[in-house]
Amino acid sequence: MKSSAKNLLITGRPGIGKTTAVLKAVEKLRRRGVHVGGFISREVREAGVRTGFVIVDLSTGEEAYLARVGGGLPRVGKYTVLVSELERVGVRAVFKALESSDVVVIDEIGPMELYSQLFKEAVVKALNSFKPVIATIHFRAREDPFGRMVLSREDVAVISLLPHNRDTVPHLIVEHVLTKLGF
Repeated sequence: MKSSAKNLLITGRPGIGKTTAVLKAVEKLRRRGVHVGGFISREVREAGVRTGFVIVDLSTGEEAYLARVGGGLPRVGKYTVLVSELERVGVRAVFKALESSDVVVIDEIGPMELYSQLFKEAVVKALNSFKPVIATIHFRAREDPFGRMVLSREDVAVISLLPHNRDTVPHLIVEHVLTKLGF
């Protein structure tokens, strides 16, 4: 991991546990007195079948659908992306975290979120800020110009989440953030 990097990007295949690793790190950071803001994403399942994704503001607990099965545009696979909800809850959570948190969480930088220009602007503003950013990024991000730009930044370190390092990544995130914050 680049020691000069202020920002961490966690990548890995879908379902590997990126959000879980970030949530474990957030919990540990909060126990150390670090104020963490931003948002996470989680699956919505009905009768064992994934029907969508919800975004959750880490400061307020407010939730909104990012995407759900059904008709409409824009689409990613079988999901309709609800750009206005992403902007209302997710983008707003990032901007609030930039104002009042020690650390900014963005979960995730992926195909659904990249339909929003405001989301892209929030990501860049967060990465450019003096605050550490913990973000998850889709494993195919290099296929998108915005994803390539984020991954190529000098102030970014990338951790690939794999089955063998799943338990250690939350600790790596915490140590990195505490070091950057001077704890």
